Order: sequence, then C-alpha cells, then structure tokens
Amino acid sequence: MIITVNTKSVLDRYLRLEVPETKCQAMYIWIDGSGENLRSKTRTLNFVPKTPSDLPVWNFDGSSTGQAEGSNSDVYLYPVAIYPDPFRLGHHKLVLCETYKHNKKPTETNRRWTCVEVMNKAADQHPWFGMEQEYTLLDIDNHPLGWPKNGYPGPQGPYYCGVGARKVYGRDVVEAHYRACLYTGITISGTNAEVMPAQWEFQVGPCEGITMGDDLWMARYLLHRVAEDFGVVVTLDPKPIPGDWNGAGMHSNFSTHAMRQPNGIHAIEAAIEKMSKNHAQHIKAYDPHGGKDNERRLTGHHETSSIHDFSAGVANRGASVRIPRGVAEEKTGYLEDRRPSSNADPYVVSERQVRTICLDEF
Repeated sequence: MIITVNTKSVLDRYLRLEVPETKCQAMYIWIDGSGENLRSKTRTLNFVPKTPSDLPVWNFDGSSTGQAEGSNSDVYLYPVAIYPDPFRLGHHKLVLCETYKHNKKPTETNRRWTCVEVMNKAADQHPWFGMEQEYTLLDIDNHPLGWPKNGYPGPQGPYYCGVGARKVYGRDVVEAHYRACLYTGITISGTNAEVMPAQWEFQVGPCEGITMGDDLWMARYLLHRVAEDFGVVVTLDPKPIPGDWNGAGMHSNFSTHAMRQPNGIHAIEAAIEKMSKNHAQHIKAYDPHGGKDNERRLTGHHETSSIHDFSAGVANRGASVRIPRGVAEEKTGYLEDRRPSSNADPYVVSERQVRTICLDEF
C-alpha cells in the first residue's frame, strides 16, 4: 500500500510547537562566491536579538561556496541587518551577513563594505533608490512556468499586468513573496506581471543609502525560499529565453535631496550628463560578469537601449536613462537608470551611481 503525505501539513504541525521564550532560531544568510547566489544556515541563540550587534560572529566552510580553499576554509559571517522570520514566525530572525576571510579581509563577493563607505561619504546628499527586480519563474525542469512543454505561448502583448489563467503563471508565488516581504519590514512597494509570460517584477524602495542593497538582497532570499515551498525555480538570468522575448532587468530609480526639491530637474539633468561620460564604467558594474550578461539583453530591442551607446529621454523606455513623464512636467523627482541587469548586485549598482553622481568619480 502506498501512503501519500502532504509534507507541508506535517511540517506545519511541528512549526506550531511552542519554543521557549529564551530560545531563538537565527538564520544567517550570505552571498556566496558566485556573487549571485545566496546561502544560509541556522543557529540557536539563548536570547532574542534586537540589533545586528547583538549577534555573534559565525563561520562556514568557504571551500563549499567558492570563497576559500579546503586547506584554509573558514570564512567569517558578520551580521549587518536583522529581519523577522516569515517562515518560522514568532521571535525567530533572518540575519543578513557580510563575509570575511581568515585574515579578516572582505571576500571578493562582499561588495557591501565599500558600498557603506561610499554611502557615508554622500550621506549629506541623501541618495534615495528604488529598484525594480525582474525575474522569471521556471518549472523544476527549468522550463518557463506555464509554457507549453513542446512549444511556445502566443506572442508578447497580453501578459504585461495581465489577469487570467492563460495570461499569468505563478501568481501564488508572487503573492506569498509580497506578504513575506511586508512581514519582514522590507520596503517593498509593489509588484506586477511582466511582458514575457512567467516573468514578474517586484519593486523595493524608496530606500536611503545602504538599506537599498540590504532590503533587495533579503527580498531575493525570500523569493527563492517562497518559490521552494511551491516547487518552483526562480531565475534572475537577464535573457532566460533567446529570441523575440523580453529580457529581465533591475531598473534603478535614483534621486538626491536636490533632485527632489522644486526645479530639481536641473540636478537630474546634471546627473544624466555625468552618467553619459561614464557609460563604460556603469556597464561594467551593472552585471556580475562585467557586462557580458547584459550583452544578451541590451540590444536596442525589447524596451532596452544598446549596450554600446548612452542615451536619455523623457518617457523613453528604449533609453539608457529615462526621465518619467511626471518628473519632466513637475520639474522635480528622480531618474530611472534602465541598464542594470536582473542579476546585478544592488550594492555595486547603488555604489556606482553615487560615485558618479554625488562624488564626481569617473
């Protein structure tokens, strides 16, 4: 006799067990040696931490994450941000960490530490960010979720912000992720179905300074973790399906205090002029492989600019940098940098923008 079990229902029975108030499960989360993927592991604490400084430094086997050699494999985890745990609930925590080598120097994929330095230098300009994270949902066999197994869906057109079983796939994942972000206190500001079927986007922001990178990396962790519960795969590949299908980006909306003031359009235009002179450095920073990933996406087609040329325009989604129509009319607000790829590191993207626009580093 074959007995089938709903494993999630069984798990829920155990998650309802009461845990002593003095015990806390802390999930330490970090970026691995790929610069794209996240890892995590849990430890028990005999207290409930309130700030990252309350938490102990931990370590892991860096030889298994591409961050150390086996002969000297310990890599340190330094807690930098703490969030409520939407999976274990109660007083349990998710802990975002920076990674440091045995000699206490940052690992190659720890890009947060320089981002903090840059944000501190520009703190008086109050840089705000809002990032639009696009992603694609896949079946466990890496086929786009909801797509015919031996063909393609109909052409793009009806899927963007669509509704209905033939137009959107994976809404349960999207809604669960949205709620998980709200629970943790991440500044998630919205979500929508994208142009390619099975492709979605969520937005995080506005966030000031280093909070942008922290919140977006944690939102990515939650997305992968939620999708795991649904048996679905998330890819941040900027061009997951070749051909006449939209790629995936991480459009970055940026403003300073000056841009948000009356007639801030002058500061916005000045920022765009600076960015135009530093296009190559931005492209290099806007995906984890120095621009190679974006070569497949920034073709000048499918709502993208050419990777080779800088352009800007009002309400132009085919430009490198877009000034929203409302900003142009009100002469105050922000700019949208449409070049970052979906798998870009938000620490690197935000740091590059501040270096160019606020600190005049070219």
